Amino acid sequence: MSADELCRMSATELAAAIRTRRLSPVEVTEAVLARIERVNPLLNAYCTVTADAALQAARAAEQALAQGKPLGPLHGVPVSVKDTILTAGVRTTRGSKLYADYVPAEDAPVVERLKAAGAIILGKTNTPEFGWKGVTDNALFGPTRNPWNLERTPGGSSGGAAAAVAAGMGPLAIGTDGGGSVRIPAAFTGIVGLKPSFGLVPAYPPSPAESLSHVGPMARTVRDTALLLDVLAGPDERDRTSLPPLGVRFAEALEGDLRGLRLAWSRDLGYAVVEPEVAALAERAAHRFVELGCVVEEAQPGFPDPYDAWSVVFYAGIGAMLEGQPPGWREVVDPELVRTVDSARSLTAFDYARAGFARAALWDVVRRFFERYDLLLTPALAVAAFPVGRNMPEHIAGQPATGLRWSPFTYPFNMTGQPAISVPCGWTADGLPVGLHIVGRRFADALVLRAAAAFEALQPWADRWPPL
Repeated sequence: MSADELCRMSATELAAAIRTRRLSPVEVTEAVLARIERVNPLLNAYCTVTADAALQAARAAEQALAQGKPLGPLHGVPVSVKDTILTAGVRTTRGSKLYADYVPAEDAPVVERLKAAGAIILGKTNTPEFGWKGVTDNALFGPTRNPWNLERTPGGSSGGAAAAVAAGMGPLAIGTDGGGSVRIPAAFTGIVGLKPSFGLVPAYPPSPAESLSHVGPMARTVRDTALLLDVLAGPDERDRTSLPPLGVRFAEALEGDLRGLRLAWSRDLGYAVVEPEVAALAERAAHRFVELGCVVEEAQPGFPDPYDAWSVVFYAGIGAMLEGQPPGWREVVDPELVRTVDSARSLTAFDYARAGFARAALWDVVRRFFERYDLLLTPALAVAAFPVGRNMPEHIAGQPATGLRWSPFTYPFNMTGQPAISVPCGWTADGLPVGLHIVGRRFADALVLRAAAAFEALQPWADRWPPL
């Protein structure tokens, strides 16, 4: 088997082949590292590659196989970690010159779990500074590019993670999502990105926007996403918001049909402006669930755009974190982030409380909506990938774009904490991926994954690779 063929195998396939000794962890790791060496200079997906440590871990994994030791579910499988997540002994820059030389002494809970499951950690993936925006560039490492078109952004803030998976530089990645940061780049790069129910995957240390932030798996297939979630999920005392076990194995829960489920389709949630081509691809995909035995109805949840309330919570947290940095931070931080922090400084405690009231009102509408429907389907984003070097598209369907409103379907569900996944549902005439967004009730992660897997079986995408 060629190195490129190894890099195109799913994590599920790799784990099975390694477990049965048809592949060795060393040859898999060497193949992926060689691809990173060739492809990463084009994309800048990885900001730190830990090749020596990865090979050492692969050799240890091979020895464990030879000795018949118990094997974890990801034994010998390569994975990347977003550069906002702590990795012991490996620099964690958060995409900022403020942390350019920061080397943590401990692993985040998700990294501990990856290692315990036998995964081979390849390195850290690029992110905007502190994950503050929906595209991936920073003054420390520069921009990450989209494998489908090098002049386009992969989105963010887990853009390096998505670009790596989409380009075959590791089948699995860990990202974080405070307003869409897993699902935005998944949609832009044609992979799967899951924001689990809030607290299902522990986060430590907490994000500045703690109550919005989720840690989630990214992969090329739904089955790989579920496999990774099985490893990551579960409580950790360092995260006081982490949930007790839900009592489900997510990879096993993919089996079963969807007959009789009631699904709501919304093109715009009642407030969003969406590019017609993007909306048409997502709508066509949504109605394919009828072929799976579902009832699909056009419906609007009925809440107003929660962007302003989300912005207060998100940017106030980042602003407060930066205000605690040593003097001189303003000179080295992204100037646009500085302006955003200055704007957030004018917020009052009453503004923050009002955002909390708006959040509670949003949840009241959403929970009632999900009493009628099992799942909500929308486009993942309002646009396909736009040019590198911009924080937002210039226009959406002929109207000026502002803030993160080009991602109007993602941030509402950071406010509610529900599980939501982006899966590929088509490609534009320009060859850019488009995502379908599937949202479930709180704690219905298994159903969201099952629906995504059923759609993948109906309209597969994993054999389509970017023309690198």
